[in-house]
Amino acid sequence: MERTQQTVSPMSNAGRNTYVREHLSSAMLELLAEKPLGEISVSELCGRAGVGRTSFYRNFETKEEIVKGHIHRLLFTELATAAEHQPLDRLIPLVFSHFRAHEGFYRLLGERGLVYLLKEVLLTLCGYAPAQPKLAAYASAFAAYSLYGWIEVWFQRGMRESPEELAELFRGQGAG
Repeated sequence: MERTQQTVSPMSNAGRNTYVREHLSSAMLELLAEKPLGEISVSELCGRAGVGRTSFYRNFETKEEIVKGHIHRLLFTELATAAEHQPLDRLIPLVFSHFRAHEGFYRLLGERGLVYLLKEVLLTLCGYAPAQPKLAAYASAFAAYSLYGWIEVWFQRGMRESPEELAELFRGQGAG
């Protein structure tokens, strides 16, 4: 079939995938506000997003990947440059401030039992890579898991402490 202007999509594959990811992410956040992840079907998610099931499976393997992708975009949009150029003790207040700024979303993660999805993103933020030399790998993993534990407890406690107070407590424990 000869391609004419009518049969050629105006959007590239990358553009379509971005569109699908954005719509699935928005739909997932809406549905998570209504019910737990386990009660959200792929069909319902795709219907809410206005995309086909094939588009879902072309872009994601699981529903959790959508949430992790959203977390990654939130954190790295704000903190990627800071993470590369700051020592951990200066990064910590920025991380806690980020969670405070997006408190509604992170409270929803806590309510839905999805805080564990932060682990992988925090490992990346702290620079962990399995191929690192052993001291660097263990040090970055230690920092990420320590930070994850503090964040999880902070969420459980209702985020009562300020980001600055948490950063100071974190430093006082020798973790930062």
